[in-house]
Amino acid sequence: MSKNGAGQRPESPVALVTGASGGLGQALALELDALGCRVAVHYNSAREAAEAVREKLVNPSVLVTGDVGSWEATQALHERISAELGPVDVLVNNGAIRKDSLMAMQNPQDWAQVIQTNLIGSFHTARVSVPHMLRQRWGRVINIVSPSGIIATAGQTAYSASKAGLIGFTRTLAAECGRRGVTVNALSPGFMITGMTDTLPDRVIEGMEGKAPIPRFVTVEEVARSARLFLEQDCMTGQVISIDSGVSIT
Repeated sequence: MSKNGAGQRPESPVALVTGASGGLGQALALELDALGCRVAVHYNSAREAAEAVREKLVNPSVLVTGDVGSWEATQALHERISAELGPVDVLVNNGAIRKDSLMAMQNPQDWAQVIQTNLIGSFHTARVSVPHMLRQRWGRVINIVSPSGIIATAGQTAYSASKAGLIGFTRTLAAECGRRGVTVNALSPGFMITGMTDTLPDRVIEGMEGKAPIPRFVTVEEVARSARLFLEQDCMTGQVISIDSGVSIT
C-alpha cells in the first residue's frame, strides 16, 4: 500500500459506462476495453445500439439497463454488474439528457427531469459504486460535464445547472475519497456531433464551431483517450479536464 493509503489497481478493473449506447459513451467503452477493463455497457432505451457497442469489446462485458434517475433501478443494475463481472472499480457517469428552453417558458417537469437524470443519477451510480472502491482503496470516478457548466449558454438553465452541480459534486467527493486511493475527476468535452446535437439547426452548429479558438468540433475518440490519464494518475483528483477546442476560455 502506498503512503497516500492507495491500494493496488485491479488487474482487470470493472468499468461501468452509463449512456454507453451514444457516440461518446461508445468511444469511452471501447477505450476502457482497450485499457484492459471489463465493461458494463449501460443504456436506457437504445438496446440495439448498446448491443452493437458490446459486440466490439474484446474483454468480458455485460449489457445493463435502467433509469439512473431512479435509486431502485440503479441498485438493480449494480447488482447485475456485481453478479456477472464483480463490483465496479471505474465509474464513468456519461449518461445525460438535454431539454433546452428559455427558463421563463420552460415546463417545470422538463427542468426537473434533466436535474434528476444528469445530477441525481450521477449521485445514484456513485452511491452504489464508491463504497467498494473505498474498501479496496482504489477506484476511479469520471463525471462527464460540459462547457455549459462553466460558461453561460442561453436556453440551457437546466442542463447548465446539472453540469455545474456535477462539477461541485466531483470536487467534494474527491475531498471525501482521496485518502483511500479513490480519485474523482470531471471530463468536459467540447462540441461533438452526437445524438444530443442531432436536433440542432445547421446554423447553430456552424456558430458553435466558430466560437472556439480551434474552430472545429472535437471527436469522441479524442475525448475518450483521456480515460488512460484518469486510470493511470494516482495524484490527480477533483479536477475538470476540458477537451473542447478552447471554447471554455472564450
